[in-house]
Amino acid sequence: MNIVAFHGSPRKNSNSSQMLRELLRGAVHGQANCHEVFADGSNVTNCRGCLRCNLIKRCAVKGDEWETLRIKILDADMLVFASPVYFHHLSAPLKKILDRFRSFMHVQITGHGLIHTPWQAWQKHFVLLLAQGSPDQAGAQPILDLFTFLTHALGPGNRLHAIIGTRLAVQGQAIMSREELEILYARLDLPAHLAAADYQRNQALLQSCYELGRRLAGKRVG
Repeated sequence: MNIVAFHGSPRKNSNSSQMLRELLRGAVHGQANCHEVFADGSNVTNCRGCLRCNLIKRCAVKGDEWETLRIKILDADMLVFASPVYFHHLSAPLKKILDRFRSFMHVQITGHGLIHTPWQAWQKHFVLLLAQGSPDQAGAQPILDLFTFLTHALGPGNRLHAIIGTRLAVQGQAIMSREELEILYARLDLPAHLAAADYQRNQALLQSCYELGRRLAGKRVG
Protein backbone atom coordinates (compact mmCIF):
# COMPACT_ATOMS: atom_id res chain seq x y z
CA MET A 1 0.00 0.00 0.00
CA ASN A 2 1.18 3.52 -0.86
CA ILE A 3 0.40 6.34 1.55
CA VAL A 4 0.76 10.10 1.09
CA ALA A 5 0.59 11.84 4.46
CA PHE A 6 0.24 15.60 4.88
CA HIS A 7 1.53 17.37 7.99
CA GLY A 8 -0.71 20.43 8.20
CA SER A 9 0.70 22.12 11.29
CA PRO A 10 3.31 24.89 10.98
CA ARG A 11 4.65 23.81 14.40
CA LYS A 12 7.29 21.21 15.04
CA ASN A 13 6.19 18.44 17.41
CA SER A 14 2.57 19.50 17.12
CA ASN A 15 -0.22 17.34 18.46
CA SER A 16 -1.56 16.57 14.98
CA SER A 17 1.93 15.58 13.80
CA GLN A 18 2.29 13.28 16.79
CA MET A 19 -1.00 11.65 15.84
CA LEU A 20 0.29 11.26 12.29
CA ARG A 21 3.56 9.72 13.45
CA GLU A 22 1.63 7.08 15.37
CA LEU A 23 -0.59 6.30 12.39
CA LEU A 24 2.45 5.96 10.12
CA ARG A 25 4.21 3.81 12.69
CA GLY A 26 1.27 1.45 12.54
CA ALA A 27 1.15 1.61 8.76
CA VAL A 28 4.85 0.74 8.45
CA HIS A 29 4.26 -2.26 10.70
CA GLY A 30 1.55 -3.16 8.19
CA GLN A 31 4.17 -3.06 5.38
CA ALA A 32 3.00 0.23 3.84
CA ASN A 33 5.15 2.67 1.85
CA CYS A 34 4.81 6.19 3.22
CA HIS A 35 5.57 9.57 1.64
CA GLU A 36 5.31 12.55 4.00
CA VAL A 37 4.56 16.12 2.90
CA PHE A 38 5.10 19.06 5.26
CA ALA A 39 2.53 21.55 3.99
CA ASP A 40 4.11 24.63 5.57
CA GLY A 41 7.41 24.03 3.78
CA SER A 42 6.10 22.73 0.47
CA ASN A 43 6.45 24.65 -2.77
CA VAL A 44 2.80 24.52 -3.78
CA THR A 45 1.28 27.82 -4.84
CA ASN A 46 -2.32 28.96 -4.44
CA CYS A 47 -5.11 27.88 -6.76
CA ARG A 48 -5.96 30.89 -8.92
CA GLY A 49 -9.48 29.81 -9.82
CA CYS A 50 -8.66 30.07 -13.53
CA LEU A 51 -10.85 27.01 -14.29
CA ARG A 52 -8.49 25.84 -17.05
CA CYS A 53 -8.41 22.43 -15.37
CA ASN A 54 -11.95 21.99 -16.69
CA LEU A 55 -10.46 22.03 -20.20
CA ILE A 56 -7.02 20.46 -19.91
CA LYS A 57 -7.82 17.93 -17.15
CA ARG A 58 -4.91 19.01 -14.96
CA CYS A 59 -3.85 22.09 -13.07
CA ALA A 60 -2.55 24.90 -15.29
CA VAL A 61 -0.36 26.47 -12.57
CA LYS A 62 3.31 25.78 -13.29
CA GLY A 63 6.66 26.33 -11.60
CA ASP A 64 5.98 24.56 -8.30
CA GLU A 65 5.96 21.02 -6.89
CA TRP A 66 2.32 20.23 -7.68
CA GLU A 67 2.94 18.00 -10.70
CA THR A 68 5.24 15.70 -8.72
CA LEU A 69 2.83 15.67 -5.81
CA ARG A 70 -0.15 15.08 -8.10
CA ILE A 71 1.39 11.86 -9.41
CA LYS A 72 2.05 10.63 -5.88
CA ILE A 73 -1.53 11.44 -4.85
CA LEU A 74 -2.98 9.56 -7.81
CA ASP A 75 -0.75 6.57 -7.07
CA ALA A 76 -1.66 6.47 -3.37
CA ASP A 77 -4.03 3.99 -1.80
CA MET A 78 -4.38 6.17 1.29
CA LEU A 79 -4.27 9.94 1.78
CA VAL A 80 -3.75 11.19 5.33
CA PHE A 81 -4.40 14.78 6.38
CA ALA A 82 -3.17 15.77 9.85
CA SER A 83 -4.02 19.29 10.97
CA PRO A 84 -4.72 21.46 13.97
CA VAL A 85 -8.18 22.97 13.96
CA TYR A 86 -7.73 26.72 13.45
CA PHE A 87 -10.97 28.70 13.72
CA HIS A 88 -13.00 25.56 12.95
CA HIS A 89 -11.00 24.67 9.85
CA LEU A 90 -7.76 23.28 8.46
CA SER A 91 -4.48 25.14 8.75
CA ALA A 92 -3.82 27.56 5.87
CA PRO A 93 -0.82 25.63 4.42
CA LEU A 94 -2.87 22.43 4.17
CA LYS A 95 -5.94 24.19 2.78
CA LYS A 96 -3.74 25.68 0.04
CA ILE A 97 -2.78 22.16 -1.07
CA LEU A 98 -6.33 20.90 -0.80
CA ASP A 99 -7.58 23.72 -3.05
CA ARG A 100 -5.44 22.28 -5.85
CA PHE A 101 -7.53 19.07 -5.69
CA ARG A 102 -10.03 21.05 -7.77
CA SER A 103 -7.97 19.99 -10.81
CA PHE A 104 -8.83 16.33 -10.23
CA MET A 105 -12.40 16.86 -11.42
CA HIS A 106 -14.63 18.64 -13.91
CA VAL A 107 -17.10 21.09 -12.39
CA GLN A 108 -20.26 22.00 -14.28
CA ILE A 109 -22.50 24.91 -13.27
CA THR A 110 -26.22 24.18 -13.65
CA GLY A 111 -29.38 26.06 -12.85
CA HIS A 112 -29.60 24.26 -9.52
CA GLY A 113 -25.99 23.97 -8.39
CA LEU A 114 -22.73 22.27 -9.35
CA ILE A 115 -21.99 18.84 -10.77
CA HIS A 116 -18.57 17.44 -9.85
CA THR A 117 -17.22 14.66 -12.07
CA PRO A 118 -13.75 13.24 -11.36
CA TRP A 119 -11.49 12.61 -14.34
CA GLN A 120 -11.11 9.13 -12.90
CA ALA A 121 -13.11 7.68 -10.03
CA TRP A 122 -10.88 7.12 -7.01
CA GLN A 123 -10.94 4.22 -4.59
CA LYS A 124 -8.85 5.45 -1.69
CA HIS A 125 -8.84 5.66 2.07
CA PHE A 126 -9.00 9.27 3.26
CA VAL A 127 -7.83 9.73 6.85
CA LEU A 128 -8.35 12.89 8.90
CA LEU A 129 -6.28 13.38 12.06
CA LEU A 130 -7.35 16.57 13.82
CA ALA A 131 -6.17 18.20 17.04
CA GLN A 132 -8.18 21.00 18.60
CA GLY A 133 -8.18 23.00 21.81
CA SER A 134 -11.93 22.72 22.31
CA PRO A 135 -13.22 19.76 24.34
CA ASP A 136 -16.19 19.55 21.94
CA GLN A 137 -15.61 17.62 18.72
CA ALA A 138 -18.28 19.73 17.03
CA GLY A 139 -15.61 22.38 16.56
CA ALA A 140 -14.17 20.29 13.72
CA GLN A 141 -17.49 19.77 11.92
CA PRO A 142 -16.73 22.14 9.00
CA ILE A 143 -13.64 20.05 8.20
CA LEU A 144 -15.63 16.83 8.38
CA ASP A 145 -18.25 18.33 6.08
CA LEU A 146 -15.58 19.32 3.55
CA PHE A 147 -14.00 15.87 3.47
CA THR A 148 -17.36 14.12 3.34
CA PHE A 149 -18.08 16.13 0.19
CA LEU A 150 -14.58 15.64 -1.24
CA THR A 151 -14.45 11.88 -0.82
CA HIS A 152 -17.88 11.51 -2.41
CA ALA A 153 -17.09 13.89 -5.29
CA LEU A 154 -13.93 11.98 -6.17
CA GLY A 155 -15.70 8.63 -6.37
CA PRO A 156 -18.23 6.54 -4.39
CA GLY A 157 -15.53 3.94 -3.69
CA ASN A 158 -13.60 6.24 -1.34
CA ARG A 159 -13.73 5.71 2.41
CA LEU A 160 -13.33 8.44 5.04
CA HIS A 161 -11.88 7.82 8.52
CA ALA A 162 -11.52 10.54 11.15
CA ILE A 163 -9.87 10.76 14.56
CA ILE A 164 -10.26 13.98 16.54
CA GLY A 165 -8.15 14.87 19.56
CA THR A 166 -9.79 17.36 21.92
CA ARG A 167 -8.53 19.76 24.61
CA LEU A 168 -5.12 19.85 22.90
CA ALA A 169 -4.27 23.54 22.92
CA VAL A 170 -0.52 23.46 23.60
CA GLN A 171 2.31 22.06 21.46
CA GLY A 172 3.24 18.53 22.51
CA GLN A 173 0.29 18.20 24.89
CA ALA A 174 -0.76 14.82 23.48
CA ILE A 175 2.45 13.19 24.75
CA MET A 176 2.69 14.99 28.11
CA SER A 177 2.82 12.98 31.33
CA ARG A 178 0.08 13.30 33.92
CA GLU A 179 2.34 15.50 36.03
CA GLU A 180 3.10 17.78 33.07
CA LEU A 181 -0.62 18.09 32.34
CA GLU A 182 -1.32 19.05 35.95
CA ILE A 183 1.23 21.89 35.71
CA LEU A 184 -0.16 22.98 32.34
CA TYR A 185 -3.77 22.94 33.50
CA ALA A 186 -2.88 25.10 36.49
CA ARG A 187 -1.45 27.68 34.06
CA LEU A 188 -4.55 27.46 31.88
CA ASP A 189 -6.94 27.71 34.86
CA LEU A 190 -8.41 24.31 34.03
CA PRO A 191 -9.68 22.05 36.84
CA ALA A 192 -6.80 19.93 38.16
CA HIS A 193 -8.89 16.76 38.21
CA LEU A 194 -9.05 16.79 34.38
CA ALA A 195 -5.34 16.00 34.06
CA ALA A 196 -5.56 12.34 35.09
CA ALA A 197 -8.47 11.56 32.78
CA ASP A 198 -6.97 13.53 29.91
CA TYR A 199 -3.65 11.72 30.24
CA GLN A 200 -5.44 8.40 29.76
CA ARG A 201 -7.52 9.85 26.95
CA ASN A 202 -4.44 11.14 25.13
CA GLN A 203 -2.75 7.76 25.41
CA ALA A 204 -5.86 6.12 23.96
CA LEU A 205 -5.95 8.72 21.17
CA LEU A 206 -2.40 7.93 20.04
CA GLN A 207 -3.04 4.22 20.30
CA SER A 208 -6.14 4.56 18.11
CA CYS A 209 -4.04 6.36 15.48
CA TYR A 210 -1.48 3.57 15.52
CA GLU A 211 -4.15 0.88 15.27
CA LEU A 212 -5.93 2.63 12.40
CA GLY A 213 -2.69 2.89 10.44
CA ARG A 214 -1.88 -0.76 10.98
CA ARG A 215 -5.40 -1.89 10.10
CA LEU A 216 -5.75 0.16 6.92
CA ALA A 217 -2.22 -0.57 5.68
CA GLY A 218 -3.29 -4.04 4.63
CA LYS A 219 -6.75 -3.11 3.46
CA ARG A 220 -7.25 -1.54 0.04
CA VAL A 221 -10.61 -0.04 -0.84
CA GLY A 222 -12.78 -2.10 -3.14
